[in-house]
Amino acid sequence: MDFGFDTNYKSGFVAIIGRPNVGKSTFLNKVVGKKVAIMSDKPQTTRNKILGIVTTDEYQIAFTDTPGIHKAKTELGRRMVDASYSATSGVDAVIFMTTPVKSVLQGDQIILDNLKKLRIPVFLVINKVDQLKKFNDIDLTIAIYKDLYPFAGIFPISVLENKNVDKLLDTIRSVLPFGPKFYPDDMVSDHDNRFLISELIREKILLGTKEEIPHSIAVVVDEIKKNPDNDSYTDILATIYVERDSQKKIIIGKDGDMIKNIKNKSIADIKKLLNTKVHLDLWVKVKKDWKDKAQLLASLGYSKESFE
Repeated sequence: MDFGFDTNYKSGFVAIIGRPNVGKSTFLNKVVGKKVAIMSDKPQTTRNKILGIVTTDEYQIAFTDTPGIHKAKTELGRRMVDASYSATSGVDAVIFMTTPVKSVLQGDQIILDNLKKLRIPVFLVINKVDQLKKFNDIDLTIAIYKDLYPFAGIFPISVLENKNVDKLLDTIRSVLPFGPKFYPDDMVSDHDNRFLISELIREKILLGTKEEIPHSIAVVVDEIKKNPDNDSYTDILATIYVERDSQKKIIIGKDGDMIKNIKNKSIADIKKLLNTKVHLDLWVKVKKDWKDKAQLLASLGYSKESFE
């Protein structure tokens, strides 16, 4: 029977789930070979589900990076947590990612309890083993987690040092079904440039601010167009939304220093993404308590549909 594809080819979908700051987005960027998810040390950096696609001559894996599961205090937070759990529906395997610990963390326990209804392979991936004084210290984490869930495999890895990442990919490939490529060879993400640009700008704000600011911002790209006078440039207009006037002052900074820094660092990454020169205009506006208002969430790109 002709299935219309190479019957030796493997393809499938894999969700990456875990609490904040375990390295899910860093892992995704590493295996994809391109920056498709922003990174920072701030919890809840990832807000939307992000698809990262790995394509080789032998297999295609579509990884879904998910928001870190946390105790939600806002409507935005609740939508993020729901998005993470919904990402495990309809996939072929799940990566449960954690870090080296000496006792089971409550957040991890809650996640694993929610995964118990799954009937697909779930892999325990312990990231950041490079932070251990001795690699054998990982045995404690393995010992306390392996009895919590019937994992299909356990992988201590270091994305930073590229340790055991290839072994993990080989094992995931082995459990995938035979099937066609679902995406073109050159496609690495399911999000368009407008979304990726807004995320790159938000990343620069996360890296340059602290306290409540990282959780209080949203970025919307209002316009992308070729410069009418010089088509080697792309003109981009984006708006940074905050919840209070005091936050707006912080984002702008003294004499505009903060907004200039955000702009310049954003341009550097956007140029790589678009492969063109960039003119970027940034505006800062206040939308009070936008994280808890459904209508405002939708207008800023966080509608319920955007998390599905």
